[in-house]
Amino acid sequence: MMMNIEYVMDMLIENSVVLLILSLSLLFMFCILFFKHRVKRNSVAFKAREKTLEKAFNLAKDAIAILSQKDEVIYVNKSMRTLLQVEKDTIDNLFDKKPQVKEKKEWIPLETFIQTHKIDSRKKELLFPKIKLKITRKEVRVVNLSLSSLPIENRKDEYYFIINIHDVTYMQKKEELPYHHKLTQLPNQLQLTMDMPKLFSKVHADNSKIALVLLTFDHFLKLRATIGYEESNKILVAFSNDLKNIVSTMDIKAYHTFDNYFLLTLSRVGSIEDVTLLISDIQKKLLDVTSANSKNLYLSLSAGIAVYPESGKINQIYDCAFKALDLAQQEGTGKVKVYLPKKTTHQYDALVLSSHIPKALENKEFEVYYQPIVEGKSKKVVGAEALIRWNHSEFGLISPEIFIGLMEETGYIVELGRFILEEVFKQQKRWELFKFKQIEVAINVSMVEIATGQFVQNIKKQLEHYKVNPALIKFEITESVAMGNEIQLDHYFHELRALGFSISLDDFGTGYTSFSYLKKFPANVLKIDKSLIDHIAESEDERRIVKGIIDLAHNLGYKIVVEGIETLEVSNIVTSYGAEYLQGYYFSKPLPLFEFQKLIR
Repeated sequence: MMMNIEYVMDMLIENSVVLLILSLSLLFMFCILFFKHRVKRNSVAFKAREKTLEKAFNLAKDAIAILSQKDEVIYVNKSMRTLLQVEKDTIDNLFDKKPQVKEKKEWIPLETFIQTHKIDSRKKELLFPKIKLKITRKEVRVVNLSLSSLPIENRKDEYYFIINIHDVTYMQKKEELPYHHKLTQLPNQLQLTMDMPKLFSKVHADNSKIALVLLTFDHFLKLRATIGYEESNKILVAFSNDLKNIVSTMDIKAYHTFDNYFLLTLSRVGSIEDVTLLISDIQKKLLDVTSANSKNLYLSLSAGIAVYPESGKINQIYDCAFKALDLAQQEGTGKVKVYLPKKTTHQYDALVLSSHIPKALENKEFEVYYQPIVEGKSKKVVGAEALIRWNHSEFGLISPEIFIGLMEETGYIVELGRFILEEVFKQQKRWELFKFKQIEVAINVSMVEIATGQFVQNIKKQLEHYKVNPALIKFEITESVAMGNEIQLDHYFHELRALGFSISLDDFGTGYTSFSYLKKFPANVLKIDKSLIDHIAESEDERRIVKGIIDLAHNLGYKIVVEGIETLEVSNIVTSYGAEYLQGYYFSKPLPLFEFQKLIR
């Protein structure tokens, strides 16, 4: 019985151990299966999270790239691939297309830029707002670029390097839209107004000069009428692109202010001569490029330069650029002029004088002066030019160079012209009645007077009233005005010639009169401008030009007056070329009536 009990006990103990081992085995297997299931589940979750994060990054508009410490590309999102124009399978070569950023006015590779700021980005996130990123030669984007580092967990001194690029090109363009010209996209007048204070501050900071240059196409309205609005706009766009390319390498900013007017601002200017040479060079380059793309059209470009402090005060410098351009266009086409005001002691300005003109006309403050014209060979006074002077009640004698332009702008030149005409006719009648020497007197004519339509009628009225000999009156019109208004002038001047008056083409040589026009223009006198004889004594080329003009004019039936004679040598040279009449300070300056009568008596 004991044997059976012991046997049973042994069997139970043995079975218990087996059961324990079996239980432990089952538990271990369960743990393994549970662990495998958990790992598998975690792995799936991890991959799911990874795909979710990748999708989220790819949906992001910001361009994101993650690099290792060794600059290996860990991750690049879709926006970065699109921005830098790289394929998905070539992200290891992220900078192969050599993108560049602009830093301190220089383009440097983006890769170099990142390496330069990489160390600093470990300390704090670096943000570079609104910098220019050049993807290709033609594609430049405005971006906010940030650089930062992310430490790797459980890895001492190891980190990921994160590049984030936010494209703000569209927003930048939207912000800049009101400040740019709609056609050419150059900065406009509003932007210029905002930039001027910065430009002025440079003057005081650097103790240097600044220059404003106003550029415009000559006769642009005629160009529009000839080739049409759309084609002329294409020329403006092409011109602005050429202008941007030329000044991009210089310390110059270009603006399209309005119509066909463009403005350049130059800082740290050395001298006026440097500016004129630079603008002449730019002018030539622009015309060469623009004309080459403009269907063989002849284009000319005038430029007016104002330099601070020589041209005027800071707040007047912009207006001075317009004055300079006006001077350039008065001389013809394609000219470059600098506005340098004459030093005066007067205390008046254009606005003050304009307001005084009506009262001056009423009070007869204007006076006719006469400058003698002498016969070439005998040097006897045979004529005179009637010139107007303003003897202001407060400021004294004012030069016509100051007030004639104001009177043309305000329209008072018409009333002044009638005053001069009546004074000359009246004086001719006095000389006739008092048996004084009879001489021809030349009267300058403004286009503003002719445009009234009453010009010839007024002359007829004075002729009937004073009954003077019309052969003793000559009307002068400048060459540039004559060339710009041929159709209007031909009718009026043919009518004056029919009445017995002489017609003179004044300032000849400053414009571009064609031979065919010269042949048909109803003038009988050419007046050679002073600018052509200023250096005639020293220059053989200029002597040939003047002689050629005189020979041509004689062949076409004109007589010659040479003005601006200041030396005996010049007088002898032009007389030897056959010039019939001479005028200039060598013989006499313009004189008041009584002094002039004394001279010719």
